[in-house]
Amino acid sequence: MSSLKIEINGRYRRRLPVAFTKHGLLIAIAVIVLVPLATLLFAAFKTTSEITSGNPLALPNGFYFDNLISSFRKADVILSLKNTSIIGIVSVLANMIIGSMLAYIIARFDFRFKRVVLALFVFGIIVPFYTTEIARFGLIKDLGIYNSLLAPILIYTGADMVQIFIYKQFMDKIPVELDEAAMMEGASYFKIYWKIIFPLVLPASATLAIIKFVDIANDMYIPYLYIPSEKFRTLSTSLMLFYGDRTLNWAGMSAGILWIMLPTIIVYFFLQRYIFAGLVAGAVKE
Repeated sequence: MSSLKIEINGRYRRRLPVAFTKHGLLIAIAVIVLVPLATLLFAAFKTTSEITSGNPLALPNGFYFDNLISSFRKADVILSLKNTSIIGIVSVLANMIIGSMLAYIIARFDFRFKRVVLALFVFGIIVPFYTTEIARFGLIKDLGIYNSLLAPILIYTGADMVQIFIYKQFMDKIPVELDEAAMMEGASYFKIYWKIIFPLVLPASATLAIIKFVDIANDMYIPYLYIPSEKFRTLSTSLMLFYGDRTLNWAGMSAGILWIMLPTIIVYFFLQRYIFAGLVAGAVKE
């Protein structure tokens, strides 16, 4: 009995440094993530003098709600939210259909240069985006859609390899016998995709739609470059209103960031189980 206790204690002591290292690393990561968020939250309820003279991590002397009210009006959050929603919803729907179609072709058909096509998609991820930005900007101008909501929608619609991979994992679990049975009934390839395949990959579609919409809502580069008009202002580009040539309204910008974060936090909070479920559902084959 005593030898068993000694063995257990020995194992516990050997695992103790590993446990301390893991917990220390997790605590460090949590601090790195939470400290900027706490600074932002406190600054949104502080006056300008409190921000410039006090400790960034100090609690505000009082909850100063004028920053939230003024930033809501200055950034025109309603207009920005409307434009962001239009761009995000249309782009996500188009991206969902194109990405699932492409994954269906890759998962179900063998054709010449299939590996080349996949290699080109991977190559598109490796190449830095700014090396093709001039060509893309010229193409958008030539199409006559610069400074319109169609410009970012067209750019965001493009499928990516992560999306195709997740769709393909789902489709690999769908029995090919379903396709063959539908073909025997006279169904076309498109009808098989639309009536059978696409409904079965809706969990993956929900996951990818949420992730894509959050990415679009947080992106500042494409809206700032392709839709500079104020009437097409998005949630992210509205932050530029708080930055002047010589001044920076830290309190107003902090409150504006809170308004911008609110929609994505709400979406993530209510739909997070769909995100995790869709990511792992196609990862294990039976």
